[in-house]
Amino acid sequence: MGGEDFTKYEGGIYSSEWFWAKILHIIREDKAVSDSAWTWMEHCDLMTYWLISDKDLPSFKRSRCAAGHKAMWHADWGGLPEDNFLSQLDPHLITLKSNLYQETYTSDQVAGKLSKEWAEKLGLTEETVVTVGTFDAHSGAVGAEVEEHTLVRVMGTSTCDIIVASNEAVGDNLVEGICGQVDGSVIPGMVGLEAGQSAFGDVLAWFGDILNWPVNNLLTQSELIDEETKTKLIAEIKKNLIKDLSAAAEKIPVSESAPVALDWVNGRRTPDANQALKGAMMNLTLGTQAPHIFRALVEAICFGAKNIVDRFVNEGVQIDKVVGIGGVAKKSPFIMQTLANVLNMPIKIAVSEQAPALGAAMYAAVAAGVYTNIQEASRHMGSGFEAEYLPQPDQVELYKGLFDQYTKLGAFVESMTSKKQKEQIHE
Repeated sequence: MGGEDFTKYEGGIYSSEWFWAKILHIIREDKAVSDSAWTWMEHCDLMTYWLISDKDLPSFKRSRCAAGHKAMWHADWGGLPEDNFLSQLDPHLITLKSNLYQETYTSDQVAGKLSKEWAEKLGLTEETVVTVGTFDAHSGAVGAEVEEHTLVRVMGTSTCDIIVASNEAVGDNLVEGICGQVDGSVIPGMVGLEAGQSAFGDVLAWFGDILNWPVNNLLTQSELIDEETKTKLIAEIKKNLIKDLSAAAEKIPVSESAPVALDWVNGRRTPDANQALKGAMMNLTLGTQAPHIFRALVEAICFGAKNIVDRFVNEGVQIDKVVGIGGVAKKSPFIMQTLANVLNMPIKIAVSEQAPALGAAMYAAVAAGVYTNIQEASRHMGSGFEAEYLPQPDQVELYKGLFDQYTKLGAFVESMTSKKQKEQIHE
């Protein structure tokens, strides 16, 4: 259609997970909601708005992080995408835009003071300052003491991968296929770059649910066991399954003849968002047992992480080390060691159990004037690191061959998905 490419700071691909896509879906599916909505807010903005005393929406300070990574806000075009572009999606978006915002603010800025209602609920004073909102993963990166050339991976059910770079280092470079590059979205004065996987721990939980189903079904239907015992048994099996699978899988040698899996069971977020993609597996034999499949899935989520790292590096973003936070990072040495081997990079695990909350406290400390900037707050408030996983050279070499198989399987599945989509369009 020509004109400005408003997706260029979003990696060049706009995901169905993001601001305008979700609103457009509601406009098309639920006219009552669409007609009733005066404005729309990301969750991090809504929480801030509820907490502060000043309820004037036009002057409310919206999150730079949310606007830049999800709503295509950028200073280059004076804020949100132009009306002509939005009108080609739906004319209603132009009306909506007039009730949104032009300016955005970094999360070291004061959004307002605590309302009387919330001051009483929280046992604080109405002079308590509330900072501009942000996304949890970006705050988590701050809590994990993010610095240039360090990738922070928030690893739980899915992942969010955050790195910062100076404006000079980024220059005019546009990293393709990621979830945005936004000045000040993580550390004010630096460009925050985001990527992530649609499923990480969820891939393993999905496999656990498959294995648990027949056991749970048999126990539920059994008349030989009382209900209390059934409940306890089901909970015990679920609690130990992943741990036992990890222990068994860790003993299996890395092999190029082993099963190879794709991690796209919930689509692909980055690089190159495509929610239509599905998972797949190859190299199954009659000798393949549950621990072999589990190991293949662990390797798959690590290969997905390598694709993200490779994209950053190939696009000129230097990465020297990786920091892990989140449930999987804290609880699974097997996955973290596998990840270090696949990436061929050291991985440090942050001490903090609540890195996003710690990062939020750092933003607040700057907003309140305790520290002059986020870097100073990080030096004084950071919790450090509790473990480090180093690449094992022999495993690194073996994983190069497996990653090649993963890449070829992914290319095949992606081509078949594209072919199917084209056939559906023609129908």
